[in-house]
Amino acid sequence: MCMQPRPPNPTHKRMKREKQTIAYMVDLYCKAHHSTHGELCSECREFKEYAFLRLDKCPFQEKKSTCGKCVIQCYRPGMKQKVKVVMRYAGPRMLLRHPGLALHHVWDGHREPPTLAKKPA
Repeated sequence: MCMQPRPPNPTHKRMKREKQTIAYMVDLYCKAHHSTHGELCSECREFKEYAFLRLDKCPFQEKKSTCGKCVIQCYRPGMKQKVKVVMRYAGPRMLLRHPGLALHHVWDGHREPPTLAKKPA
């Protein structure tokens, strides 16, 4: 599917769900790896804020697939590695703790990633 980027709409229910999913994943990861209870460590808090910022600026918004399948890799390299580590740990645990969000994320991963329309020459 070829499309023009949409203006960001962070209030759309799809984007809210994406933020909720990444927030739960970061919470699970931080609690297990940094022994935090209730609050995130500064590293994980910074990462979560960065992920939210990337979602707010996503040009595909509610039409997006998962970030891993996107044609625009907007995470900087260090953060991209961090999201892989967090999701690898938290993904399977989300099925038990937040099955609805986990299944939505899996379903979204099966969406065909949109592509950007070519600019007229």
